[in-house]
Amino acid sequence: MYKTFLIFISFLVFSISTSSFASTPLVTVDWLSTKLDDENIKILDIRNKIDKGGIDVFLKGHIPGSIHSDYLKDGWRVKRDNIVGLLPSKKQFKNLIESIGITNDDHVIIVPAGVSSTDFGSAARVYWTLKIYGHKNLSILDGGYAYWKSKFPNLIQNKNYKEPNKSDYIASYNSSYYISADEVIEHINQGNGLLIDARTVLQWRGKEKHPASVKSGRLPTSILMPQEDNYDKKNNKLKDITQLKILYKNIKDKSIVSYCNTGHWAATNWFVLSELLGRKNVKLYDGSMVEWSSNPNLPIVTEIKKIDDIKYWFKSIIKNI
Repeated sequence: MYKTFLIFISFLVFSISTSSFASTPLVTVDWLSTKLDDENIKILDIRNKIDKGGIDVFLKGHIPGSIHSDYLKDGWRVKRDNIVGLLPSKKQFKNLIESIGITNDDHVIIVPAGVSSTDFGSAARVYWTLKIYGHKNLSILDGGYAYWKSKFPNLIQNKNYKEPNKSDYIASYNSSYYISADEVIEHINQGNGLLIDARTVLQWRGKEKHPASVKSGRLPTSILMPQEDNYDKKNNKLKDITQLKILYKNIKDKSIVSYCNTGHWAATNWFVLSELLGRKNVKLYDGSMVEWSSNPNLPIVTEIKKIDDIKYWFKSIIKNI
């Protein structure tokens, strides 16, 4: 009886530790270096044009055992009704995941290039997409491939790459992290939530716009929190958790919608709020400003008070001191 009890306790501890780690949104290169032979881990390298990467760059050097899927080319974001950057359909997602051999039980480690905040946004958006379709075990490699290469220059594979075998994947749509344009309108009209704009100051002020946007401006009631503010440019990583808590200390615990131009930059704000800071009810609007501005019936704010001009000018001066 005592032996059975010990076996049960050991199994319980193992299960708790496994499930706890599975929910860790960031993993270190040191941790990953000890898991290269773990069959339950799939290392997903998503380097693409944003970071001057792609399959050719991947083949010249990658983390051993990695599989490659180009963030921009392979269907992580799709075009529908002339709107770019949208969430793929359930069928499109299933086809994509199965083509790169990922199964429901895999712990997927997403590897960006590790060269900029916009590059990190690729990883955050892939993470969000996988989570939308029910994948449980997800992490992003902190520092990406660049940090791995600097830390483990002798652990680089550049030959004998084999295309993964096709898998069988069951996609299960989870609406908890997604919000449509109609739902954003309702969110604005209710007035008890928050919209966070992840774009640049100039875009938020209506002075510049994304090439695919019909109009410049911002969504009504939105506040500006540029995605790059989450990022440590010197070390090419997200800022540490203490810095991120300070960054978002004035954001109340309420329903939050993260948006940008095409749901790319907004994915970083979503990732930090939802996955690192543990905020509940944080949704990503994938259509963002490009979809919103394509509908002439939806409101866009372009006005800005003179005091705001002075405020942003003052901030820019302080930032450059």
